[in-house]
Amino acid sequence: MNRRQLVLPLLIALLAGGAIGYWIARQQPDDAMRTSTGAAHQTEERDRKILYWHDPMVPGARFDKPGKSPFMDMELVPVYADEAGGATVRVSSTVTQNLGIRVGKVEKAIVQSHLQAVGSVALDERLLEVVQPRVAGYVTQLRVKAPLEMVHRGQPLADILAPDWLAAQEEYVALLDAQSERGQSIRDAARQRLVVLGVPERVIRDLELHRRTAANMTLFAPTDGVVTEVAVREGGAFDTGAPLFRINGLKTVWVNAQVPEAQVSMIPPGSTVQARATAWPGTIFAGRATALLPQVDPQTRTLPVRIVVDNPELKLSPGMFVTLELTGANGAPQLMVPSEAVITTGERNAVIVVRGDGGFDVANVDVGAESDGNTVILSGLTEGQPIVLSGQFLIDSEASLKAAISRLSTSDVDQAGEHAGHAP
Repeated sequence: MNRRQLVLPLLIALLAGGAIGYWIARQQPDDAMRTSTGAAHQTEERDRKILYWHDPMVPGARFDKPGKSPFMDMELVPVYADEAGGATVRVSSTVTQNLGIRVGKVEKAIVQSHLQAVGSVALDERLLEVVQPRVAGYVTQLRVKAPLEMVHRGQPLADILAPDWLAAQEEYVALLDAQSERGQSIRDAARQRLVVLGVPERVIRDLELHRRTAANMTLFAPTDGVVTEVAVREGGAFDTGAPLFRINGLKTVWVNAQVPEAQVSMIPPGSTVQARATAWPGTIFAGRATALLPQVDPQTRTLPVRIVVDNPELKLSPGMFVTLELTGANGAPQLMVPSEAVITTGERNAVIVVRGDGGFDVANVDVGAESDGNTVILSGLTEGQPIVLSGQFLIDSEASLKAAISRLSTSDVDQAGEHAGHAP
């Protein structure tokens, strides 16, 4: 065998030895860390008092020393003194850190409910004005001929001929120069009659100044708004009290929104509202909830909420859709926890409470409304209690198992005594 054939195997052996040495060196820190963690865990376990050993699969049986389970091919598990309290759970500090358990506190704060909804704009019927003469007559000229026309206060609507108005004017003019006490009394009564018949005040003053009666009179708009109905045509007759025009103001409008039945308590009357319309991007209209109408839709299980929205620039029109953000009035301070801390199973709501000795208890709670990521606690907790915010599902599962074991142990005392002497 020549020299080259001897050198090649030697190089391969040296490289393999170096790789193995490097791998062993890299493993030593991890092994040291695991050894340190294990030692800390063992020290912590050693400081705790053991009550007995048991087989988790047969919780009723108790043993006074460790060993193999006579029921399963597994080692008996110790039960410590600080774990014997039913649903109480104790987790070592190492495991707590590894699970990423975060802790918070129960706080008391003022809850301000928020709710979003969609509604449609409607006329505010409180601003409705009806123009109806108090005498019968005829329309000689119609100034506003179509509905949905915008009118202003004092704008002429129609010229009418009313014989009763003409007779009352002539009677009043004849009494204007009365000097006797009796005559002045009758004159005042004649003037009051014009008022009762609906003669405008401006017409009465003009009559006193010029003493000229007019067969035709003009009806004027009593308010700013939109004409929603024109009930007479030019040349047509009308009876006493017949509604000739309907005018609705637009300074405020109603927004009718449907709110789910389960959320109506979040918007008491007086709640502030911000409305946004797609027709006016970037514009916010202020409003307030005025009434929760007592009529539940049997199909959708919603209730109508009436909201009054300010419309000073008359941008909102009936029929528009708007999005609403309702903010309830401030109430009294209530206990609150982050919503992530509440465990909801469908049958109960629970929160994991941190004990002073590092253990955990499961507290069943009654919850209220949820707002901004927090949940109101109606009962089950007190202010300042430390609670678990994450990892609580593992603790709750362990606590449920502990409680089940405790119940089984109570009911199976005889069985436990029977198996107590079978420990290896």
